[in-house]
Parts: sequence; structure tokens; C-alpha cells
Amino acid sequence: MNTRKNHWLLTGVQIALLVWSGTTFAADKVYVANEGADMVSVHDAVSFEKLASVPVGQAPHNVQVSPDGKFAWVTNNGEPAQNVPHKGGGHGSHGAMAQPGAVWVIDTSTQAVVDKVPVGAHPAHVVVTPDGSLAYVTNGGDNSVSVIDTSARKLVATIAVGQYPHGLRVSPDGKEVYVANLKGGTVSVIDTASQKEVAQLPVGKGPAQTGFAPDGRFAFVSLSEENAVALIDPATRKVIRKIAVGTVPIQLFATPDSRTLLVANQGTRKVPGKTVSLIDLETFKVVKTVETGNGAHGVVVDRDGRLAYVTNIYANSVSVVDLKDGSVTKTIPVGKAPNGISIAP
Repeated sequence: MNTRKNHWLLTGVQIALLVWSGTTFAADKVYVANEGADMVSVHDAVSFEKLASVPVGQAPHNVQVSPDGKFAWVTNNGEPAQNVPHKGGGHGSHGAMAQPGAVWVIDTSTQAVVDKVPVGAHPAHVVVTPDGSLAYVTNGGDNSVSVIDTSARKLVATIAVGQYPHGLRVSPDGKEVYVANLKGGTVSVIDTASQKEVAQLPVGKGPAQTGFAPDGRFAFVSLSEENAVALIDPATRKVIRKIAVGTVPIQLFATPDSRTLLVANQGTRKVPGKTVSLIDLETFKVVKTVETGNGAHGVVVDRDGRLAYVTNIYANSVSVVDLKDGSVTKTIPVGKAPNGISIAP
């Protein structure tokens, strides 16, 4: 009996120490949009055990958890039975569709879909503002961005942007949204107060996804047709340099300390890329290249800046990268054609 008491006492002390040290627990969940499986898979952020599979609309391309962690927003092409079959599989496969798409809302406490919000044609990415009040959705099929009131879950604005808007991110202060116009070679700047496009920045060929350093010093955009990343000065709204990375870079994500930018290099279906470039944001050089799996596409970093999660769209897997030493600690099978990825605190 004493042995058992001592065991439980020791376990309690160990847990307390882990909490004190800031270790991420199973309460953190990773959401993966499996575009070829019409579902979002939910995984424990540490063990990567699958916690749930949530059926969603056709070809879910991207998922974004709200800042408070309560909801996950998923872009898709509506009810599967009502749509033309999607030939998913990564960059270059997103043909514009005539029918409107939707954003489905998952309650992260129950893993159930609680709402469906119609948006524009062929929605790609969704982001939520830092205060959680608005969601922005790129509609690649009609060159627009939908703005959703997250409380009412209703469309409140539609903003015309550049040609084939794809990835987008909100500035750290919540005042602007940068939109990568994949076929337009530009980044649209949306003012969140007026809900208008206030600038369109020439950046290069095939801009796929934007991003910001958390400290606000830089904005970024991946140039999928240049095998490079463009750094933008948000104050002047000008490209200040380009950094060569791997083939067909798609998603990118900066670490919480604003010191490193991760870039997923997808390559093509015939010649898959399978690396993530780590760029030092002081020297603007690639300081490490991490090999993940075929078709490295989506990337997200946990709130502690310790781990990165990378979807391998051609390998149907997610790789977990330890950012301290730049090594892959595990690669886990997920659904078909995993695309967007997000973390719920």
C-alpha cells in the first residue's frame, strides 16, 4: 500500500514539475485537413495519437484554430454529394470551381461540426484575427476574400483582391491581412477596419502563402515558381530581399521568438520536395534544411517554439520536427493528401 501511495505521490510531483517547466501536454491538439479524404483528423500534440476523425465538406484544403482554441475553421467545397469530384494533391491542382464553397466550424471540445458558412468559389485558406472576432477566407475561384463575423457566423463583407488568392495571414496587431495572389504575382493588403484592399504589392512568381514575424518586423511570402521566399517591410510595403529555398515552397511559419522562419518545400508530384528550410531572420540565410516526407506542404509551430508539424501531402503523413536540433522526431500516417495544419491550445 505504501508503495502505491509513493507511486502516486511521485507521479503527482512529476506532473507538477512538467507543468512548471512549460512542457506541452495532451491538452494541445493538432488539426490536419486531409484534402483527399474529406475529413479533418485530430491528434494529441505530444503522442500524436489520433483523437478523432471529423467528416467535413469536399476537399478540405485548410484548417485554422481560433486564438482561444475553442473552434477550428475548415475551408472546403461544400457537401460532398453536391460537388464535382476534386483531384486534390497539392499546389497546382486547384482548378476554379463554379459552385460556392464553405467554411465549416468544428467545436474543439466535442470535435463536432457546429456550423457551415457559405463563402465564395473554391475557398483555399482561412485565418482568424488575433481578437477572434473575424475570419478571412480566400476564394480562388472568384478572386475575392470573404469576411465572416465569428460570433454570428455570418458573412459580413466580400473584398475583391488579385488573381487566384490562396494563402493569407493577419498582421500581429490585427490591422492588416496579407493575401498571396497565386496567379497574379502580387500580395493584396486588406485594411481590417475598412474591409478594403488598400494596396497590391508586386512580389514575384507564384506567391502561395504569406506570413509575419510575431514582432512585426517582417512579412513574408513564398514564391512557388521562383523557389524562393520574399521578405517584405510592412512599413514601406516593399520587398527588401529574396532568399532561395527548396523547390516549390508553399506554406511558411515564423517561430514565436521571431528568430527563425520555416518554409515547407513541396516540389511536384513527379519530383516531390521533402524538405523544410530554416531561415535565420538576423542573417537572412538558410541555416538548416530538414528532410521530412514527400510533398512537404503545410507547417505550423507550437506556442513554445519547440516543435513544428509538417504535412507531407504526397506521403499522407505528418512529420514532427524538434526545432532545438532540427531533427524529425516522428512521422505519423494521417489521411489522404494532408494539406493545412493548425494547433489548438
